[in-house]
Amino acid sequence: MEHIELFFKSIFIDNMVFATFLGMCSYLAVSKKVSTAVGLGAAVIFVLAVTVPLNWLLDQYILQPGALKWLGAEYADYDLSFLSFIMFIATIATMVQLVEIIVEKFSPSLYNSLGIFLPLIAVNCAILGGSLFMQSREIASLGLSLTYGVGSGIGWFLAILAIAAIREKIRYSSVPPALRGLGITFIITGLMAIGFMSFGGMLTGGDEEKKESPKVEAKVEKKEIKEAKEIVAENTIINE
Repeated sequence: MEHIELFFKSIFIDNMVFATFLGMCSYLAVSKKVSTAVGLGAAVIFVLAVTVPLNWLLDQYILQPGALKWLGAEYADYDLSFLSFIMFIATIATMVQLVEIIVEKFSPSLYNSLGIFLPLIAVNCAILGGSLFMQSREIASLGLSLTYGVGSGIGWFLAILAIAAIREKIRYSSVPPALRGLGITFIITGLMAIGFMSFGGMLTGGDEEKKESPKVEAKVEKKEIKEAKEIVAENTIINE
């Protein structure tokens, strides 16, 4: 259940584009065609699915204060958390190079269409943001980190796929000249972000009901106690 909740939350509620507006450079630049957006989105899913679990392992066994105690008691006091950015970026850059080699080998047309934005995945703030959010939210296990990485990648993929499909359609629409290009794209992105905010109720609604139920029970108990006191008082008056 925890994996399912984290998976859907990372896609819809904590969407990298619509909730935190990360990875906007490639989101805007490579979303003119659906085919190109699909290729870049798949690459982002792969990179996030690999780098988030790898960086979780680095964080748990190297970077956190006292994480080096597995090397021996004399290393328990070491704190290498200041190396988080460097280690995370190094892992991301390695995986991006692997993706670039694979895409160039098996799909030269996609490699040419993505252009400079494929190697720039290494400095895509959505990729680094996935690892930093994993660290700050203290994800408990390697499996959950994999779930979070895949979910965050799918969320970014859905965002760029949706805007690419819309941008292909609005080419044939009568958009005001002042809003053509990035102007109407920003407006559509803002409207889509508002729509994605509505998904927040999927996980918060149940919590609110749970929080309200003890209050209702407390009110019922108070009412019953009050009625019992009134009955006792009436009996006392009658006996007197």
